[in-house]
Amino acid sequence: MIDSSAFQGKTAAYYTLGCKLNFSETSTFGKMLQEMGVRTAQKGERADICLINTCSVTEVADQKCRQAIRRLVRQNPGAFVVVTGCYAQLEAEEVAGIEGVSLVLGSNEKANLIQFLSDAWTGKDGQKCHSVKTKDIKSFAPSCSRGNRTRYFLKVQDGCDYFCTYCTIPYARGFSRNPSIASLVRQAEEAAQEGGKEIVLTGVNIGDFGKTTGERFIDLVKALDGVDGISRYRISSLEPDLLSDELIDYCAQSRAFMPHFHIPLQSGSDTVLKLMHRHYDAQLFADKIHRIKAVMPDAFIGVDVMVGCRGETPECFEETYEFLKGLDVTQLHVFPYSERPGTSALSIPYVVSEKDKKLRSKRLLDLSDEKTVDFYQNYVGQEAEVLFEKAPRGKAMHGFTRNYIRVELPARNADVRWDNQIVKVRLGELTPDKQALRCSII
Repeated sequence: MIDSSAFQGKTAAYYTLGCKLNFSETSTFGKMLQEMGVRTAQKGERADICLINTCSVTEVADQKCRQAIRRLVRQNPGAFVVVTGCYAQLEAEEVAGIEGVSLVLGSNEKANLIQFLSDAWTGKDGQKCHSVKTKDIKSFAPSCSRGNRTRYFLKVQDGCDYFCTYCTIPYARGFSRNPSIASLVRQAEEAAQEGGKEIVLTGVNIGDFGKTTGERFIDLVKALDGVDGISRYRISSLEPDLLSDELIDYCAQSRAFMPHFHIPLQSGSDTVLKLMHRHYDAQLFADKIHRIKAVMPDAFIGVDVMVGCRGETPECFEETYEFLKGLDVTQLHVFPYSERPGTSALSIPYVVSEKDKKLRSKRLLDLSDEKTVDFYQNYVGQEAEVLFEKAPRGKAMHGFTRNYIRVELPARNADVRWDNQIVKVRLGELTPDKQALRCSII
């Protein structure tokens, strides 16, 4: 039983590292604490509770987590500090040893974070560290919230069964699991009742949806498409081998699923893909891109690429570069490979130097900029519908078109009336940083 009276009038500070799924979960935790009478601490105000949701995708991420924990402890003396997320699951004892940390919760305990916090806060539970082995991570923490954003993030799946050689996520998140379609539809309906217009579907490996319930991801998509009030859905990331032609064709004619895909490639070299234990080859990936563009020519396609992994010889990298250069995609999300303890990639003999990782990353980022600018310029002068997000006073408002072109409305034209509204605009020239198109209201 949670004693909410103990939290009345308290303040909380939140810090999130990593993926959209983490941001979604933190937002949900914040909403639950708010319902118990806890308000978010203002800038410069000392918080009574600090919640840090961590990431462990790279060694740099681990380092940022440690820095964030120590910073919040220092900025909020005497606060009750809760650390959860992937780094907390993988290195629970290490996190518990950081001075000032009050409670460490792994992936299994995250679903009952508020109960654990309440028990520890009221002295019912003196244990500082909670974490379990991967095979015992079975809980699912529902999440559909927006925090301080316009778009809602709906968690439809958690965990992963793939065990790619470079990755620790299955150890941090557990095996694939999901709630029912009916429960997710109810959450989407609640978001619509709260005024939400757009929902992003999040998870670790969302195309694997159905392992728990025996349902299919395409059936979830069809069910969500029928929710009144939600105008837009986006699928955050989908493995290419799980991106079916049926799903692509459905999105092309659906009411609310946008022409926007995010698909992890990791490498355009079949040699490297095999070393990674990925579940597809470059040809399958190319076929999926061609299929999308055939039925949705205006689709925005983002692609994850890892550079400098073990086994990526110069020849393999050139294969990846040429493959991507010839592919009709919009943006590359480039990640340098990071050695992760306990992964089987460490047994691969060929090691790429840090210098070469940086050079390869820059080449791919430059290629990404070229592709994004070319894509944006195709729409200069056209009309589009944009979902705007509230901007700080005196700043340009921004939003996104159906196909995820970032759009900016000059500060002189910004109006709070446009916040969370889908507005028809005329797209103008690229902004000086080439990260967006300017626009004018029609």
